Amino acid sequence: MSDPAVIVVAGVAGTGKSTLGRALATRLRMPLLDLDAVTNPLLDALPASVFDGHWLSSPLAGAVRSGRYAALRAVAADAVATAGGAVLVAPFTAELRGGAEWGALVAAVAPVPVRVVHLTGDAGLLAARRGLRGEERDAHRPEVEPLPPAVPVIPIDAELTTTQQLLRLLPALGVRTEVDASAPLFARDFDAVLFDLDGTLIDSTASVNRSWRRFAEHYAVSAEALHANHGQPARVLISKLLPSELHEEGLARVTSLEVDDAVDLEPIRGAHDFFQSVPAGRRAIVTSGSVPIATARLASAGFAQPDVFVTADDVTRGKPDPEPFLTAAARLGVDPARCLVVEDAVAGIAAARAAGCAVLAITGTVEASALPGDVVVDGLDRIALEVDGGVLRLRAVV
Repeated sequence: MSDPAVIVVAGVAGTGKSTLGRALATRLRMPLLDLDAVTNPLLDALPASVFDGHWLSSPLAGAVRSGRYAALRAVAADAVATAGGAVLVAPFTAELRGGAEWGALVAAVAPVPVRVVHLTGDAGLLAARRGLRGEERDAHRPEVEPLPPAVPVIPIDAELTTTQQLLRLLPALGVRTEVDASAPLFARDFDAVLFDLDGTLIDSTASVNRSWRRFAEHYAVSAEALHANHGQPARVLISKLLPSELHEEGLARVTSLEVDDAVDLEPIRGAHDFFQSVPAGRRAIVTSGSVPIATARLASAGFAQPDVFVTADDVTRGKPDPEPFLTAAARLGVDPARCLVVEDAVAGIAAARAAGCAVLAITGTVEASALPGDVVVDGLDRIALEVDGGVLRLRAVV
């Protein structure tokens, strides 16, 4: 980061805050201070008789908490004084309420500002993670329902992979990927823009991951196979995972899961403005999702359904086959070679290439190095569209 900061990575046990904190500190080349690493070796070395039980659940738990966070603040103050900033990892439950504990943290690292990353997740997912790691301390944690943060936070869903979390978090912290304004794509004219939906216009990746995880748990299928086939139609994916007699049942189940989870979805950074900048008769949405799922997500994220809306129900062969994009171009009455496709998935980019379209790729699902687009951006706020004499041109926003 160009400006010094203390980045707090907060969340209850099982949200993956230590993993994200380590990845973030490595990426930003900042000191990592994890509350557990700073305090637990000493506490665990003391005999249980000191606390009349485990230190997390003993009558002295309140005093222990105060001491642990005082130690973390002291080390953080040293890190700020010597390195200019740090990544702090802890639950920070009391601090996020904005009271005296928050004031103490801010004062300890002043004048460097504090940015808070707040990890949240499905209760079932978090319980499963705690069970898998087998940490003794998890058995002694009090069951407390955390209150919503009272301080500004950057929300991150624990359902995302660490890479996906970083791809959202870094732009939010002001760490942006440079756009090559000299790329040939910016010298081209287009007649239409064809948008993928999930991960391109709407940040539904966590919702998709959660729905398919629940699907996988129900049918006891491989989670790895789900990730390997991102961007393909559900019917195709289910055909690879379930026996034929369960295909229709499985499709109905995952459709229900995805529609029910389409709640409070957010547009991808800059997506709403960029989508609206394309004239209505020159744009289409081309998704591997079904009509019920795609419609629910559009409504949740505040997008109107476009006139040309190609879903999995409109084609016989989904992405990575070119049929979805060829169908959209035909409905718009334009040559696919004069279409720009905006995509986030490898399968979608392959489909666009096979259709003869140019590709603007957006990170969020996978890293830039895995996306063979003509230009790759970390948000659609990095691109502007200009309409000139009936043709569409892109301009890099730097």
